[in-house]
Amino acid sequence: MKVYLIYLGCVRNLVDSEVMLGRLIQAGWVITENPAEADAIIINTCSFIESAIDESVDTILESAKFKKIGVCQRLIVTGCLPERFREEIVDSLPEVDIFLGTGAFDKIVQAVDGSLNSPGCFLPDPNQIILQDSEIPRLRLSSSHIAYVKVAEGCNRHCTYCIIPKLRGKQKSRCSEDILAEAQHLLSEGTKELILVAQDTTSYGKDLQSPTNLERLLKSLSSISGENWLRFLYGYPDSIDDTLIQMIADRPNICSYFDLPIQHVSESVLIRMSRKYKRDHLYKLFDKIRLTATDAVLRTTVIVGFPGETDKDFETLLNFIKDIRFDFLGVFVYSDSEDLPSHGLSGHVPKSVARERYDRLMACQQQISLEINQKYIGRIFKVLIESSPEDKLYMGRTYFQAPEVDGITYIQSEKLQIGSFANVRITDALEYDLIGEVLWKT
Repeated sequence: MKVYLIYLGCVRNLVDSEVMLGRLIQAGWVITENPAEADAIIINTCSFIESAIDESVDTILESAKFKKIGVCQRLIVTGCLPERFREEIVDSLPEVDIFLGTGAFDKIVQAVDGSLNSPGCFLPDPNQIILQDSEIPRLRLSSSHIAYVKVAEGCNRHCTYCIIPKLRGKQKSRCSEDILAEAQHLLSEGTKELILVAQDTTSYGKDLQSPTNLERLLKSLSSISGENWLRFLYGYPDSIDDTLIQMIADRPNICSYFDLPIQHVSESVLIRMSRKYKRDHLYKLFDKIRLTATDAVLRTTVIVGFPGETDKDFETLLNFIKDIRFDFLGVFVYSDSEDLPSHGLSGHVPKSVARERYDRLMACQQQISLEINQKYIGRIFKVLIESSPEDKLYMGRTYFQAPEVDGITYIQSEKLQIGSFANVRITDALEYDLIGEVLWKT
């Protein structure tokens, strides 16, 4: 019996999908890349913003066609979409045989083989989720040389624009020993980069009975990683402290890459978002990071068009972006929904105004990114070679380019080994990407 899986959304969904596939293989299922030959199709969904909901629904309807033209007998939808819309989704999508919420990934085998005794939806409390552990098999969907390691599930923060605490429950950190065991296994398989992820990665460990933190975890991982890279994504500005910054600066195999979404800097908007810091704190934080780790790279995301955001608020944000000059910036237009606390706020911003603000921020960042990239010309960086789209052309990443969200480095060279490191001199720069030549391989 064959199963086909599609995952949508963030890399945390990717990890959930890999673990589900591992459970299915352990149960005797065969994974196929062709939906037309699959006996069961799984769609692991995202519902974080409106566009993600639309993509999830469209993918479900497209996949449902294989119940008519293929051999598919069961269509299973998992993850954030059923968790958000719950039982009401059953009548809306009758093509689906069963929906599993975010607390039910461990039931994927029973859902696929039809033995799960639950009509329509199975939605256990996300707070009772069985955390991934190193003993659970995992089929990697990402490239073999990088691996995302989920260190915690859920979030204790209650930002008014965010649905995650409702979908994933309170923060639940994995014990560090189990994370280290998984990392050891991944490294033994040839992984060159471990990327730690959670909803709030810099708060890792604070909920455990024997409290620990991200600094201790990274230090332990650094000790076993050799020359391979470590990176974390999805930090929070008020939970990153001086000791963590210093430790990252001191350890050469931990990428000096600080992914800290700020969302806004205007005090009135931050209060309405329920973000617990102020603009002055952010100025001091980013200055401290750059003073401590001289090769630090800063990445953030912001939201424009949040309810109540005035022209003055936006100009404050734009000026902050010009002052800090982030290496990488993601901009999102506020996505409204009736089940968000922010929906009830006054002063909703017209979409046309929000879009104009988005365009202005992106134009500003494009120029900043180009100027930063041009400073790399002539410098030599260690690059992880990831793919070869054509003969003698390779694509890779430096330590300051995270997969999927940042730019890439193009290299023209004779045969290079995918998944290896090479020392590359940067010869040219684009707005987001770099071009270089190999000096020697490692």
